[in-house]
Order: sequence, then structure tokens, then C-alpha cells
Amino acid sequence: MAAKPNAFYAQSGGVTSVINASACGVIEAAREHRDRIGKVFAGRNGIIGALEEDLIDTSRESKTAIRALMETPSGAFGSCRHKLKSLEDNRAEYERLIEVFRAHNIQYFFYNGGGDSADTCLKVSQLSESLGYPLQAIHVPKTIDNDLPLTDNCPGFGSVAKYVAISTREAALDVASMCATSTKVFILEVMGRHAGWIAAAAGLAAEQEGDAPHIILFPEIAFDQKKFLARVQRCVKRYGYCVVVASEGTQTADGTFLSDAGTRDAFGHAQLGGLAPALAGMVKDELGYKYHWAVADYLQRSARHIASKTDVEQAYAVGRAAVEYALAGKNAVMPAIVRGKGKRYSWRVGEAPLAKVANVEKMMPRNFITRDGFGITEAARDYLAPLIVGEAYPSYRAGLPRYVRLKNESVPRRLKKRFRVT
Repeated sequence: MAAKPNAFYAQSGGVTSVINASACGVIEAAREHRDRIGKVFAGRNGIIGALEEDLIDTSRESKTAIRALMETPSGAFGSCRHKLKSLEDNRAEYERLIEVFRAHNIQYFFYNGGGDSADTCLKVSQLSESLGYPLQAIHVPKTIDNDLPLTDNCPGFGSVAKYVAISTREAALDVASMCATSTKVFILEVMGRHAGWIAAAAGLAAEQEGDAPHIILFPEIAFDQKKFLARVQRCVKRYGYCVVVASEGTQTADGTFLSDAGTRDAFGHAQLGGLAPALAGMVKDELGYKYHWAVADYLQRSARHIASKTDVEQAYAVGRAAVEYALAGKNAVMPAIVRGKGKRYSWRVGEAPLAKVANVEKMMPRNFITRDGFGITEAARDYLAPLIVGEAYPSYRAGLPRYVRLKNESVPRRLKKRFRVT
């Protein structure tokens, strides 16, 4: 009798506080179908693990350890920002993937990532078909940027949104209590290269007129220094202080990022950083106010201790759905979150073709941003609010979250030829 085909799972790009919940969903669902799936191999450091034939045998992990992934942030198997080029430019890497998959009888490919990962998953699917190798390629959505199309929201975003909204409210209380004799302006820089979803989430912190954030800067709205400083000054005079939440992708009318560091990452994206101090410098030089600034950076995407319960549940659900889709014979698709109709929030998992997901970014709709460009509308609030609902606290030990560390034991190599990713 022929051996049951195995599955390959990999995490890609910037990790989140709930990406491991998707891993848990994939692995638990696969274990429930032992009659059709042999083992789940995970790529050590993402797709690099497949290219270098460094595969992790998840069957060596206990049920308890895999379930503990639900409460553990970051990427349990390691992630990477290695971008596979087009088939025409680098066919060798894609052929290497198929070579490794063939050697380990891998016929299910689950790639957990954002837009670039969707593109890679689609290309792997296309190549396997052209080479006549049977492979079901399913993209498992993940991105804190919330910019994938054809899904109501992206797993990973709800928890970041919750963290930013909470942090904005708490920091604002601090500044308000000290503004009479100390800091008058606080600036929080959050992630978001082209889409302002994360910055928008800070708007949930406000409950009534005068509440922070007083200014939100979106990539979708061209930055105007004169208007920005005028608004800061007006807020300080009216409320005694001003809280600004700025997306790292804030840019001028000509498309220049205010925080462009002048370097590029593996995907060819501009390395961003330093927006908060740049804005603070404007405030100091032009208005003379005392200020403080902070960069949420990795804290916002790793804060599992205050993750959104809704987000955790959705991340797990798309992982499970990916396995079900593969077993149903589907290929080059992505499980997507579909929002239910009606006032009471509900959701389900639907299906989106990768051909319409890859290389497409979903920006903030203009009707989600106030006319002056500095805040969110009720429509945005209605969309965002349900995504941060619910608490899913991890278990604690000695006052700290108890996160799992997997054994991550490698599968013996079967190929003589070595492949080194540079």
C-alpha cells in the first residue's frame, strides 16, 4: 500500500501574536485525518526550511504542546523574509521545492503569511502543475497590516488593533495627568506601510469629545506639516495636551515616506522607522512644546497577553479550514473571513482564489477616515470594534505568561544535493 502523503507548513514574513494559533489549527486538523495525511512537516525558518531541506517533524510534539501554540506568540517554527522571485527569474528555487517535496512525499502545502506569501503559494501551485507533481497549495492568511483583499479582516490584525487601542488610552491618561507642568504632546508610531488600519484602530480608544487620540496620521492621507502643527496647537490649547498616533507609512503628497531610512528589505520594500522622532522634532522646533514619543514596533505584534479572543479564534479557524480545503481537492485558494450581515457581529470562513489575492493591497476606504483626514468615522468604528472583542489570556506561571517551546526535531535529509539560501 502506498504511503500516505505528508503535509508541509511554513510561517512567512513578520510574525504575529496569533500565527501559532493557525499552526495549531493546521496540525490538529491534519492529525484528525491520519487516514489521509501522514505527517506535518514544518519549515525551519519558513520557506528556507523547504529549500534547504531542513524540515521539522511536528509528529514528535505532544498534543499538549501543539495545543499550547494557541497561547504562544511569534513563530514557533521560525519565519523569514525570503522572497521567491518570479518563475522566469529563479525557476531553480521552485524546482528545488518540488524536489524536496517529492523526496519527502509532501503533497499538501500550507503557507502562512501575507500578500507576498500568497503570491509564492500561487506560483508553487502553478509550477507543481506544470511539472506534473500532485500538490494542493493553500495559503493561510496572516498579516497585522490587514491589507489582504477578499477577506473581511486578516488574522493577526485584531490583536494588534486591541494592543494599540489600549496603549493609546493608557498613555493618554498618563499625559493628561502631567500636561499642566510637563509633557504636552505624545506621539505613538505604529506599523502600517501603505494601509492605515493599525493607526485607525487607535481611534477606538476615544469614547467622547476630547479623548485621545486627537490626531491619527494615515498613509492614505497626504501629510501636510502646516495643517498637522496647527491641529497639534489647537488641541493643546483646548485640552491641555495632544496625543498623536502615526502610521509608519505616513507620506507626503509626492509619495515620499517621512520615515524612509534609505534601505530596502528582502521584498524590496523601503525600510521604515524614525517617524515619531521626526514628528516630535517638528513639534519642538515650530511650537516649542515638551514631548515624548514611543514606537510600538515588535511590542504591538507580539503582545499575546492581551490578544483579541476574536482574533485567536479566527486564526485557528483558517488553519483548520486550510486542511479541509486541501483534502477537498482545492488548490491555489485562501480561507477568508466573511463577515455576517446584521447589527450583531458574526463571521464564518469562506474561500478566496489566490489569483485575486496575490499582489493586491486593501487600503482604508476613504469613508473610514474623517473629512479632515485626522480621525476615524463611525463606519470605521463599526468595522473595527468587533475585531478586538474578547480576552484570551494565556496561562501564567510565577507572574509571567507560560509560552510553549517546541522540540523542533529535524527530519533526516534524503537528498544528497545541498541548497544554501543566500
